[in-house]
Amino acid sequence: MFGRLSRYRQVPDIAVTDARGRVVAAKDVRPLPRVTGTFTHTVDSGDRLDQLAFSYYRQPLQYWRVCDANPEFLSPLDLLDGGPLVTHRFPLTAGPGAPPWALLVRTLSGTVGVDAVTVVDEVTPVPQPGGAVVQRTDLAVLVTHVRAGVATEALSGAIRSTGFAVGPPVEQGRLGRPVVVPPPVS
Repeated sequence: MFGRLSRYRQVPDIAVTDARGRVVAAKDVRPLPRVTGTFTHTVDSGDRLDQLAFSYYRQPLQYWRVCDANPEFLSPLDLLDGGPLVTHRFPLTAGPGAPPWALLVRTLSGTVGVDAVTVVDEVTPVPQPGGAVVQRTDLAVLVTHVRAGVATEALSGAIRSTGFAVGPPVEQGRLGRPVVVPPPVS
């Protein structure tokens, strides 16, 4: 039933009961293999899983080996920046007083299509001429949202409605970041 290159070939068959009460054959759960001796590939625009598999294994259908080695990604498309969710970093400027973080998080979290909101409030020491050190505060919000469902302009408007000034968003994608590529099986 499964070809010699299939990842399910060695998975045992089990008997299960379907919705009509019939007993049918199915494949058991396939545990992720342990990956050892790995190396990485830096994601580039235009990368495709089948092309990576061909480059590293000379078998385009072995793309699933790369997916198995990167279990933190829920979808194979997420490995190469093509998944349904995308994260944008919005640089912020707050007015006087404490920034209205709770209102910002509540507003963005209530926006249809937004999956996660993370506040960034970083203080960085910046050396000055003469030996002085000045503290620079970087404010931003990371918003993970449905790529095709929420426009960054709408998110910027929601952020402005909470009292922040917002700069241009920057996509926090996978380009230039590594993915694990396991060695070929001999």
